[in-house]
Amino acid sequence: MKQLLINYANYEHWANDRLLQVILSLDESMHTREAISSFPSVQKTFLHIWDASSIWWQRLQMHEQIVVPSLSFHPNMRDIANGLQYHAKQWSEWITNASPDMINASLPYKNMKGEPFVQPIRDILLHLLNHGTYHRGQAVAQLRQLGITTVPATDYIVFTREN
Repeated sequence: MKQLLINYANYEHWANDRLLQVILSLDESMHTREAISSFPSVQKTFLHIWDASSIWWQRLQMHEQIVVPSLSFHPNMRDIANGLQYHAKQWSEWITNASPDMINASLPYKNMKGEPFVQPIRDILLHLLNHGTYHRGQAVAQLRQLGITTVPATDYIVFTREN
């Protein structure tokens, strides 16, 4: 389980990096241009991915007050990319250094509605890493709506071939 989580965490960082390189090369107006999906723009989609990563990280660290990036300041796409990649690195390092007991431990937390839950950290990690994949797919569809045709492949199998 641990090796699988390490692979997925490294994949998350790699896939984010590939898409963010393309996005950051675009004119800033493209970041916020309307492209309908779960979120109204590519920037809002990646901000959501960063919010989730940050929230789960703070929960893992047992923070009593959760600071949500999108509610704390108004980041531009570069800020979002930096924050998201910082968290991806933190997750990779945490998983790499975690013992099996830590990965299998249960984490008590409250969702954004304040409802309490207790779940194994391994399930939270799988959720978080899958969550990024889901929304990166939406971001690719948004980029295509904006007329961007040179979007790199971010499939896990491509990651394994290259690594």
